[in-house]
Amino acid sequence: MGQPNDEAARRDGPAALSRRTALRLAGAAVMGMASVFSPAIVRAQGAPTKLKFGNDVPLTHSLNVRLAEAIGAIEQETNGRLLISVFPNNQLGSDTDMISQLRSGALELATMPTTLLSTLVPSAALPAIGFVFPSYDKVWPAMDGEVGAFMRRNIEKANLQPFEAMWDNGFRQITTSTKPIVNPSNLKGFKIRVPVVPLWVSLFAALNAAPTSIPLSEAYAALQTKITDGQENPLAIINATKFYEVQKYCSLTNHAWDGFWLLASGRSWRSLPTEFKDVMAKHFNAAALRQREDNLKDSLALKASLENKGMIFNSTDPNEFRQHLEKTDFYKTWKTKFGGESWALLEKYAGPVG
Repeated sequence: MGQPNDEAARRDGPAALSRRTALRLAGAAVMGMASVFSPAIVRAQGAPTKLKFGNDVPLTHSLNVRLAEAIGAIEQETNGRLLISVFPNNQLGSDTDMISQLRSGALELATMPTTLLSTLVPSAALPAIGFVFPSYDKVWPAMDGEVGAFMRRNIEKANLQPFEAMWDNGFRQITTSTKPIVNPSNLKGFKIRVPVVPLWVSLFAALNAAPTSIPLSEAYAALQTKITDGQENPLAIINATKFYEVQKYCSLTNHAWDGFWLLASGRSWRSLPTEFKDVMAKHFNAAALRQREDNLKDSLALKASLENKGMIFNSTDPNEFRQHLEKTDFYKTWKTKFGGESWALLEKYAGPVG
């Protein structure tokens, strides 16, 4: 699976990358591994502070496009005293690897999907419960309100510093190489790739599918070799990872919403000057709000683009899937695991669940 080049990033991204920041993003991959795992923050007399930033999405994804703008603004406002290099597309390892690096201070910054973060902070997966949020007008009030605040408090306990504004990963859809998924019965025995996330393994098992946990960086190969016949992801990821090359159908299930937390290593964060913290918070939070708009605007264009690349789309009735889940122990089990306080917060924004 080839990586998009810088020209593609400028052409397809919702905003143009600055030349200097784009080069830092694209060039980060060729830095020696000794420098990647150097002490948390590099400082010398009169030298700039240098931070590393890892994520799991390709360079052309709206997250990296808006991130590049924010990093350019941070560099400018600090007069070059704070420099951030981004390693996209799992160049520093899987999400699990990057979480470990963040906690140790070997990596200073990362964006992390809520569900992957839940392997360390269980409550991080709360908004990704299957078929809970039907639309963004339910998601963002919860994430910018009490649900997001509750999650941030729990993330901080894991020695990670979350920035306030979440970034959008989007509503997830199912793609397959064999047949469209129209209703729950179509998932019976279906081999589907899911992230290494217990919640979604549980979700698809409750829908009678055969889920297999595979990191995103290995998903294309798994689909190509028929280890799995399908996968599930937001349209932006389906497009950026070129899953359309090995998948024929895309079923619009909206089965779960997922976002990205922008996280700093607690160890690294505590050693930064307040000035740098304030500048980073200002520009990263503003960029997150712009990236949310990008994902929303891009959704229709992405569907048309994927159709032009040969994907066949179909709609579904989410209520059929939710009704199926309500007949299982899925919601009851996860309510117990999350606990009464978090479940009550979720229902305050999403309505009764289960």
